[in-house]
Amino acid sequence: MTLGVFALVTAEFLPASLLTPMAAGLGVSEGVAGQTVTVTAIVAMVTSLFTASLTRSMDRRWVLLGFSVMLLISNFLVAFAPSLAVVLAARVILGIALGGFWTMAAATTMRLVPESHVPRALSILFSGVSLATIAAAPLGSYFGGLIGWRAVFLLAAGIGTLAFVWKLVALPSMSANGNTNLGTLIEVLKRQGMARGMFACILVFTGHFAFFTYLRPFLETVTGVNVNGLSAILLGFGVANFIGTSLAGLLLERSLWVTLVTMPFAMALIALVLLASGTMPLLHAVLVSLWGMAFGAIPVAWTTWVTRIVPDEAESGGGLMVAAVQLAITTGAAMGGVVFDAAGVKAVFVASALVLLVATLVISFGFRAHTTFDTVAEDGAA
Repeated sequence: MTLGVFALVTAEFLPASLLTPMAAGLGVSEGVAGQTVTVTAIVAMVTSLFTASLTRSMDRRWVLLGFSVMLLISNFLVAFAPSLAVVLAARVILGIALGGFWTMAAATTMRLVPESHVPRALSILFSGVSLATIAAAPLGSYFGGLIGWRAVFLLAAGIGTLAFVWKLVALPSMSANGNTNLGTLIEVLKRQGMARGMFACILVFTGHFAFFTYLRPFLETVTGVNVNGLSAILLGFGVANFIGTSLAGLLLERSLWVTLVTMPFAMALIALVLLASGTMPLLHAVLVSLWGMAFGAIPVAWTTWVTRIVPDEAESGGGLMVAAVQLAITTGAAMGGVVFDAAGVKAVFVASALVLLVATLVISFGFRAHTTFDTVAEDGAA
């Protein structure tokens, strides 16, 4: 499951590290090329809402394997795409695989391990995201400079093939719930704190992906680094992200609410310091790494919160979580593209910081006014 996550997330965010050469190769602007991330997120968002109900009578093992096949098809199509239209079509297929796989990931993990091991298993699962961040960002840009961006997508297809074979061998047969429908999603969304939590989650991820999607143009034009410097900074981001994910468990043991408030606030400050610091490659490398570490704790924290508040509807809760995150990716990439083309990359970072500050306020006062975020989660689980 973790390797499957690694393969999917690597494919999803490769355009962020290959934005400049992809735009040149397809004959479009960087803002337009950034929408290859947006279209994937839109489709993944829609897919996440319908996966549980449309596959409710199917063996979960075969559903997950089907999504892995879609990943392979998408990467091969992008690698040989003659135009932006074909790339977008391929990214639609990836969006279906991504939304479907993520909807079932947490619920499947909960079925594969004893209940007492679920937090640890989720941490392992999300380590696949962190490792994908390490691979997709620095290695994507590095190998893109050596062998071209199309060949990088072929490498991603190779990783996807390995993930498919491993799941084919390792995953047991898992019967479906059989009772999930669209009405279940609405019922889950109405539970105490769920709607407000999803809104806050959307804001946090929107701020991050506005920043991350257009990080490469910032580092190239403002920081002034070359491809090797860019790869090194993105590698630092990925390693720090992995560390942040690994430390998330310790933070969550102390306070889920504090973790979810502190991380977006720290990211907003980092974005503002980056803007104010001019051309300082070493400082920018440190700040980008700190951003990666802060963001590493966020997906684990939000998934932990969802599994606490709706433990009896893990697939539906997972679907809503995926939809929220993919909507945020869509909003962040789309908003960033518009702002980038209109006012430049610095304006994108300003917008990112503002969204993250709003998210901090929503979590701080929207939940603190009634009870702590941790208590809301515990009440929902009860």
